[in-house]
Amino acid sequence: MSLFRTSPSNRSRLVSRTAIALGASLVAVAALAGCSSAGGSGTTTVSFYSWDGTATMKPVIAGFEKANPTIKIQASYGTPVQGYISTLQTRLNSGTASDVFIITAENKQQLMDGGFVKDLSDEPFASNLATAAKDTYTKNGKLYGAAVASWGGGILANEDLLAKVGVTTPPTNWADFISLCTKLKDAGITPFYEPADGISVSLAALLGIENQKLNGQMDAKIFDGSSSFAKTWTGPITTWSELFSSGAESRSVAGLTGDQVTTEFEKGNVAMIGTGSWALGGIQAAAPSLKLDFLAVPGVSSTYWAGAVSPGYAINAKSKNTSAAEKFVSYLQSSAGVALYQKATASITTTKDFTPTLDPALSTMTAAVRSGDFYLPQVSWPTHSAELNTEATSQLQELIQGKTTPSAVAADLDAKLKSLAG
Repeated sequence: MSLFRTSPSNRSRLVSRTAIALGASLVAVAALAGCSSAGGSGTTTVSFYSWDGTATMKPVIAGFEKANPTIKIQASYGTPVQGYISTLQTRLNSGTASDVFIITAENKQQLMDGGFVKDLSDEPFASNLATAAKDTYTKNGKLYGAAVASWGGGILANEDLLAKVGVTTPPTNWADFISLCTKLKDAGITPFYEPADGISVSLAALLGIENQKLNGQMDAKIFDGSSSFAKTWTGPITTWSELFSSGAESRSVAGLTGDQVTTEFEKGNVAMIGTGSWALGGIQAAAPSLKLDFLAVPGVSSTYWAGAVSPGYAINAKSKNTSAAEKFVSYLQSSAGVALYQKATASITTTKDFTPTLDPALSTMTAAVRSGDFYLPQVSWPTHSAELNTEATSQLQELIQGKTTPSAVAADLDAKLKSLAG
């Protein structure tokens, strides 16, 4: 099958959830109300704290209020990720948090362990959620978040630049990927960039292949002490580090952020970048003439995607109007609510009763993302995710620069986990 597809001239442009949420900081919004309240006209007000901005949530909220005329939603907006989490936790601790708010991979343990979120396991809408969505926000058999979408991460390719070196099919193994990068470099084209301000999607996908080999139990085994980062991460990191030892990717990327990598790609200065589906809309808006395709990350003998379940909706365990809050969350994952949300974000939604219409460039990852066939270590780690992510990022930056080795990185993560566990 040809790698290249001619994009329709009217290809829909995805809108990055992150971009929307950041834009919300520029919009005047209603002040956050603590608990819901009865209105003066027989209406009930449900407060909602979102990190999706008004461009996304206004039509969804309007749809809910039309279907539920006795309930009004008072929405306020935060900026992801850390700012949102910090503000939410402060409000939860002071008893002023909204009735409904966003639960994320970064704060789910804190919210679930602290008793801040209501158990949604018996809600009728729970059966409409994808298995991966439920698994992400379930603890001890109880469901605490309703997530309606997921994202995939892989290699976003500029088809015209790849065509210059005669590529007609995507690489299906790591050796072929390195060979492709070498061809591009020899032709005077920068082959591949990824930001170094986090664990890259290419490494996450390679780790996902290792996790598959262990029947999805890699992280559980690391954290219960029956395995280790040294045993499971050293191989994937060694494979990944060939990008730099071979010259396929410049060691200078150690200093690049995601925005810088994206800008270089939009300018046509690099043939491929490691990124997620959430970046596609912004790239298309900035460079509409680019012909784009997402490729799965090739491992030694198979391919895989990075990715994760998106943030979900949670109900404040101390809400004074649980019934109205439940109706709102139920609508947010209903076919009507998800259709409005998907129209605003072009996300890869995963609820069972709605099938999204997606950009052709996402077609290669859609089936895997909707079925939950992806991996991201930060989400899979059961505890200490933030601290381990910071440590891994620092160690991988050292590796990119040639200052440490794959085995040393893995050993350092084992030591970090041991110190965190006390």
